[in-house]
Amino acid sequence: MKLFLKGDRCYGDKCAFERRSYPPGQHGQRRGGKLSDYKLQLREKQKVKRIYGLLEKQFRLFYYRAEKQKGITGTNLLVLLECRLDNVVYRMGFASSRKQARQLIRHNHFTVNDKKVNIPSYQVKVGDVIQVKEGSREVAAISEAMETVVRRGIPESIEVQKEEFRGILKTLPNREDLTMPIQEQLIVELYSK
Repeated sequence: MKLFLKGDRCYGDKCAFERRSYPPGQHGQRRGGKLSDYKLQLREKQKVKRIYGLLEKQFRLFYYRAEKQKGITGTNLLVLLECRLDNVVYRMGFASSRKQARQLIRHNHFTVNDKKVNIPSYQVKVGDVIQVKEGSREVAAISEAMETVVRRGIPESIEVQKEEFRGILKTLPNREDLTMPIQEQLIVELYSK
């Protein structure tokens, strides 16, 4: 399944998935067979971990935090993942991929409510203002990403002011806003065993 991990490259002809959509190796095209319930659940968890760039321990902590909240656990998990700073920066269009957003955050290019934040897993709250630092506005990666954000689109829960290099998280994202093909119920079933 195409996960759009490589930024703009995934929208063009150079996408590896478009060229070869089967697993690597000598027997990649023949592999397959019947998928067990466990395999489906594990694949879904691995897919979400890969999309958001998380390790197993981090993902498990997000799951437990989502489980303690009121409401549907799967939806809570996706909302928590969507509110990570690296994901919000990516959604605002300041980076072309989540991986690039992580790197830009680690290199101190962003502030949250006028405070320096260099932790990609920082949880953004409703009303937080994310802004590109004054000296980082000429960074080529940020300006290129802002030009190509039109292809991806910006979610309704985020307001972006391109001229001022800033964005505001207006509301928590809804499940309907997330366009990625994620079946969060399979992840909940896997962890509840």
